[in-house]
Amino acid sequence: MRWALLLLLASLTWTQQAAPATQFQSKTRDNARHQVSEYQVSVTNVTYHGWPNSLILSNGKVEVVVVPAIGRVMQFRFVREDGPFWENRAMDGKAPNPAAKEWSNFGGDKSWPSPQADWQKITGRGWPPPVAFDAMPDHSNTHGGVVELVSAVDPSFGIRTRRRVELDYQKPIMTITTTYEKVSGRPMKVGIGVVTQLRDPQRAFMVLPPKSRFPQGYVRLRFDPPHDLKVEDGLVSLTRDNTQSQIGSDANTLLWMDEKYVVRIDSSRVRGEYADEGTNATIYTGANPDAYVELETFGPLSLMKTGNKIQRRNVYTLLQRQEKDPFAEAKRVLGQ
Repeated sequence: MRWALLLLLASLTWTQQAAPATQFQSKTRDNARHQVSEYQVSVTNVTYHGWPNSLILSNGKVEVVVVPAIGRVMQFRFVREDGPFWENRAMDGKAPNPAAKEWSNFGGDKSWPSPQADWQKITGRGWPPPVAFDAMPDHSNTHGGVVELVSAVDPSFGIRTRRRVELDYQKPIMTITTTYEKVSGRPMKVGIGVVTQLRDPQRAFMVLPPKSRFPQGYVRLRFDPPHDLKVEDGLVSLTRDNTQSQIGSDANTLLWMDEKYVVRIDSSRVRGEYADEGTNATIYTGANPDAYVELETFGPLSLMKTGNKIQRRNVYTLLQRQEKDPFAEAKRVLGQ
């Protein structure tokens, strides 16, 4: 009897040790809706604004909405709160059309190749953006708590885009790693651009390096001068009015804020050749009725031949506003 009891206890102990908790899971049985256990990221399949098979990543504090049907990260928000990313609700549920002559402006976060000035000679049109980068659905893969978007090979560039979307286990931080793979076609010089559309801000900022390569801290790239442009204490900042504007700089960090939230985007400049007068970060302001801004980051240009890959990483941090003054809030977020 004693040996039988010992064998039974040993069997129970081995069973408990042989079944460790998984690092990621879609839901835990005892958790309420939208809740996940500590150190876990959930991925849930949903229909989002009319697009089936969309994916929501959540760490219980923030969540990310990924819509493969339109190849975009559409939202980054605190759970059960509104999000800062701009979404064109007039486009809900619509499919992208690669044959369209007008741009289908869905909103959200996506990747376009730079330099934009080369689109005309490569694709035969200067606008809208190249089709596989902007106007075709993506395939999605889920690996634990990570989602990967995989595009079709663009017929003009011969490039496939992969975007790895992941959340920190606990913090309000999203990381998107964008990879271009040269699959076919002639060699070409290309850089990775990441375009994030955000709602009309109270103010948007570029955080300059200690020694900016630009005497004014920025260069005006296209359209009209920005509204209420200021350069002070290492910050270039602006607001949006009813005009288009675009400025660029050598900033490693961009900030967007309204009265409730702050979005910080970090994407480090590395050595190399850059398009658009040597800028690696730009802010574009849209004209009414589309009240949004674009915070854009760019990697260096690389001569891509078949089999080559290039990669960029953007880190997005979502914060609650604490300071009423936007300049004081910017300095708080930057730890100044």
